[in-house]
Amino acid sequence: MPELRRILANGVELNVALSGSGPAVLLLHGFPHTWELWTDIMADLSGRYRVIAPDLRGFGASGRAASGYDAGTLAEDAAALLTTLGISSAAVVGIDAGTAPAFLLALRRPGLVRRLVVMESLLGRLPGAEDFLADGPPWWFGFHSAAPHLAETVLEGHEAAYVDWFLHAGTLDDGVRPAIRDAFVRAYTGREALRCAFSYYRALPESAVQIEQAVATARLTMPTMALGARPVGAALERQLRPITDDLTGHVIEDCGHIIPLHRPRSLLTLLRPFLAGWDAKARDRGGADIR
Repeated sequence: MPELRRILANGVELNVALSGSGPAVLLLHGFPHTWELWTDIMADLSGRYRVIAPDLRGFGASGRAASGYDAGTLAEDAAALLTTLGISSAAVVGIDAGTAPAFLLALRRPGLVRRLVVMESLLGRLPGAEDFLADGPPWWFGFHSAAPHLAETVLEGHEAAYVDWFLHAGTLDDGVRPAIRDAFVRAYTGREALRCAFSYYRALPESAVQIEQAVATARLTMPTMALGARPVGAALERQLRPITDDLTGHVIEDCGHIIPLHRPRSLLTLLRPFLAGWDAKARDRGGADIR
């Protein structure tokens, strides 16, 4: 089992799961998840890597911050976490709400992020996702970011049914293991937990501006992998293609949005070789990146 620690980073106390030793791999979850999204991935990678999986600011057991749910602040949370852990470089993997922070961290701190993996999300208003957005964004984006406190008021007392909908939709109705499902439900139960989660959606316009400003002056220079499933498919890869020097893209067949829980073996089949090149370089430096 991973070690759970409370770590102060960028002014917020993060709940962080830590496992293994070796070059660092930082995993950033989405909605409605916690670090436990990565349970199967951590179990596999921790034999070779130091795997770090925080609950994002306001999510899960991390501090319920009043603000800071924009992608730029979440990226700084991640950078501060790595600094506190004494890590000078890491591979960073993000899905859903964790994708934009991972992306901005890589653009802003290319020396810190040596490999980038992003999946099942869109990056603001960058071109390439027009087909996916032809009928508008997913319905819950508008619901979560509507009039202040509306979504919290409607959903309080019905959190389990709401989380279950996302877990079934995100696994093509296969569902997830009961223990993980229950952990997610606990993490999103209560008005304050919902307020924090929906604050991420309410900050999306600010995050979109941050992304546009970042790509105006920088490119992704590290090896990057974009993974899609249903429903995002190759849209994220198309957004990244013009601004990335070394991009690999894959769409995982017969896989729902929650890739790490729905098709962990398929994900690991792609992750292991992608991380291996950086892994060898890190070890050749005499363990400089090993914590």
